[in-house]
Amino acid sequence: MSPGLVPLTPDLAALLGALIPLEQPYYDAASPGLAIAQTLKRLGVSVVFGVVGIPVVDVADACTAQGMRFIGFRNEQSASYAASAWGYLTGQPGVCLVVSGPGVVHALPGVLNAQANCWPLVLLGGSSETGQRGWGAFQELTQVEVCRSYTKYAARPASATQIPRTLQAAFRHAINGRPGPCYVDLPADFIQGTVAPVEETWGPVARALTGPDASAVAQAVACLQAAKAPLVIIGKGVALARAEDTMRELIDRTNWPFLPTSMGKGVVSDNHPRCVSAARSAALAEADVVLLLGARLNWMLHFGQRFRSDVKIIQADVCPEELGHNRSAHLTLAGDLSVTVAQLVQAIRCKPQFVPFDSTHSVYWTSLASHTQRNQAKLAAKCTDDAVPMSYHRAFTEIKTALQPVYDQVVLVSEGANTMDIARGMFDLAHPRRRLDAGTLATMGVGMGYAIAAQVYYATQRVVAIVGDSAFGFSAMEAETAVRAHLAPIIIVINNSGIYHGVASDSDYQAKARSHTLPSTALSPNARYELIAEAVGGKGYLARTPQELFQAVGDALGQSTLCLINCIIRPGSQQKLEFNWLPNKAQPKL
Repeated sequence: MSPGLVPLTPDLAALLGALIPLEQPYYDAASPGLAIAQTLKRLGVSVVFGVVGIPVVDVADACTAQGMRFIGFRNEQSASYAASAWGYLTGQPGVCLVVSGPGVVHALPGVLNAQANCWPLVLLGGSSETGQRGWGAFQELTQVEVCRSYTKYAARPASATQIPRTLQAAFRHAINGRPGPCYVDLPADFIQGTVAPVEETWGPVARALTGPDASAVAQAVACLQAAKAPLVIIGKGVALARAEDTMRELIDRTNWPFLPTSMGKGVVSDNHPRCVSAARSAALAEADVVLLLGARLNWMLHFGQRFRSDVKIIQADVCPEELGHNRSAHLTLAGDLSVTVAQLVQAIRCKPQFVPFDSTHSVYWTSLASHTQRNQAKLAAKCTDDAVPMSYHRAFTEIKTALQPVYDQVVLVSEGANTMDIARGMFDLAHPRRRLDAGTLATMGVGMGYAIAAQVYYATQRVVAIVGDSAFGFSAMEAETAVRAHLAPIIIVINNSGIYHGVASDSDYQAKARSHTLPSTALSPNARYELIAEAVGGKGYLARTPQELFQAVGDALGQSTLCLINCIIRPGSQQKLEFNWLPNKAQPKL
C-alpha cells in the first residue's frame, strides 16, 4: 500500500457513502420490469397476453408477481387477437407483450385487426439496446416506425424512467375518441437496468364522454317519428360503448324496427318482435329514414348502396370523420354512443306528443313481416336435411339443440367464410358482446385467440367457437395454450375439407392429388383435427352424423378442459366462388 493511503474498511466505506450521496441513487432502485408491471396494475390491467423471450421475460414475470395473469401463447398473432378481443369485451385496452423484431411483426395482424374494428389495444414490444441501434443488433427493427401506420400512438420512452408515463399515454390514446391500438417500445437496456419505483397515484384511464348537440338530437327524433319506414341499425360500436340498457329502452319506447350488425347482435335481443334480421335485404332497401348507430357504411353494409335513393340517414358515431362517409348524412350525431343513445331516449321521454311507430297499419312493416316469414320458412327447410355427410344448416341445428339447456350462457365465436356467414343467421343472441367473429377486416385465424380471451373474461360461462377447418388451421396449436391455462372452451371445427368448399369426393381428391391438379381451395379430406386436442391434454370428438354431433356437444358441456369436435360435413363442389356481401362493380354513392 502506498504511504499516506488509508485502508478502505467497511466502516469507512459506509461513512463515504453517507458523505458523497451523488454516488448513490436517491431512490430505492427497482427493475424496469417491476415498474412496467406496477404501472399496468395501476392502469387496471388484470390479464396480459403474449409470447415471451429475450428481453421481455422479466416483464411477464413481474406482471405475474404483481397479481396479474399472464397467458403465454404459441404465436404472436393469436396473442394479439386475444388482446384485441379483450379490449372489446372489457372496454379497457387489452395488453399484448411480445419480443423484438419478428415478435412485433408477427403481432401486427392483431394490431391491424384492432384498428379496423376500433378496439382498444396496447402492444408492448421488446427491442434491441439503444446503444446498438444501427449496428445490426439482435432482432433489430425500427419498430415504432413499423407500427405507426396501424396505431393511434406509437412511442419509445426517452429513458427507463419515462416508461410509466409513456404507458399511461398509450392507454389514454387507446380508449379515447375512436378506440384503437397503440404501441410502446421497450428497449432491452431499459428493461435490464434500474429505475425508480412507480410513485404516481393515478389509476385506470377513463374515457372522456362527449355527446351530440341537443338540437340535432331533437331533429333526429322528429325525423324518425315522421318516417313511414324507419330503421335502426345497431353496430358493434353500441356494444363497445355498453349502451345496451338505453338501446333497449329506445326500441321499446319507439317500436322502431332494428337490424343488428353481426357483432351488434344481442344489444337488443334477436328475439325482440322489432328485430328484422330475417328480412335484412328488404329492410335496407325499403327504409326511408335510417338511424345508423355505431356502424360504418363499409362493405358490411354494402357502402350504403342498398338503401333507396331518397333515404334520410341519421348517422351517430364517436368519430366525427366517419360521419357522411360513403353516403351523405341528413343529420349527424357526433359523440360517444352511450351518451348519444341516452340523449335520444331522454328526448323521447321529454316529448309528450311522441307517438311510437304504428306497425299495425304500416305497409312497410307488413312487407318486412312477410319477408321474415318467408325467409324463416326457407331456413327451417334447410335444417331438416338428414343426409350424411351433413350440411352446414343441419350441423348448426344439432349444435344449437344440444346447447339449448345452457344457451343463455353461451358466448359464440365464429370464423370461416361459409361457416361464419351461415352461423350468423342461425344462432340468435339475447345479450351483448356474446358474439365474436372475423369483424370489419374479415380476419381469418382469430378464432382460438378470441375463444381464449372470451373464456378468461366469461369464466363461468360456456365459450363455443364454431370455426371452419381452414380458419382453425391458422391457430390450431393454441389448443395447448387453452389446456395449459386451465380453460375449457368448446371448439367445433366445421370440416368440409376446403377453403369455401372441398373436392366433391374422396376418390376425386385422391385422383387430383396424384396428378397435382388439386384446386387451390382443397384441404385434406377427413383430417383428424380432434386428435390435436387429445395430444395436448384436451378431449377430442369425431362427429360424422347429426346424432354423433349432438352427443359430442352434450358430452363436451360436462367437461372441464378444452374440447374439440371435428364435425365432418359435405365438401361441396367446385362451383364458381361468389361473395354475397359485395355488389358487383361497387362504387360508393355520395
